Amino acid sequence: MRPALFLCPVLISLLFLLSQMSLSSGCNKALCASDVSKCLLQGLCQCRPLEGNCSCCKECMLCLSSLWEECCDCVGMCNPRSFNDSPATSKSTVEELYHPIPSLFRALTEGETPINMMVVSFPVAEELSHHENLVSFLESLESQSQNFSLPTSISSSSQDALCTVVYFDECVSIRQCKQYCESMGGSKYRWFHNACCQCIGPECLDYGSKDVKCLNCLL
Repeated sequence: MRPALFLCPVLISLLFLLSQMSLSSGCNKALCASDVSKCLLQGLCQCRPLEGNCSCCKECMLCLSSLWEECCDCVGMCNPRSFNDSPATSKSTVEELYHPIPSLFRALTEGETPINMMVVSFPVAEELSHHENLVSFLESLESQSQNFSLPTSISSSSQDALCTVVYFDECVSIRQCKQYCESMGGSKYRWFHNACCQCIGPECLDYGSKDVKCLNCLL
């Protein structure tokens, strides 16, 4: 009976916390419920940063991993001002792909633009100008051996190179975005939180462009 008595308060607390997810307009329960439940059961996301207690924030972020930006609001850890004032197009999730095929990506993006896609090229130096917004998040994940890396210093000749990315016209899920970019031989992908997908080519040294250019997925 003792284990059951011990679990009851934990389960009641968990059910209460999950019920609060429905009260937040920024919480995607369909996407986040499973991972949030796991992190709550491990006691990694139960501090209250809005009340000045952020003792578990780092552990919670690492537990949610790549879902942090989508699900931090479900555990009350998103910056409220940032969340309310920033449109979904200003937020994105990035990830490196394990098996890029540079020759395939180049072949698909050279010449005539593929149907339902937009190919955009810009200087690598412009791409790296966006890097500061990602550094702190990526460094935290990299320290835990996650599938993220930070660009090293580059030569002036590399900065003159072009970064080529592909945008899909239609909105897609983050899982579809990753699959599509893998099938194109991309090196990385960036999935904007309005569901716009960007596949990033081998010449890019960081995570492509922060501009949303999916023709039918701009809001």
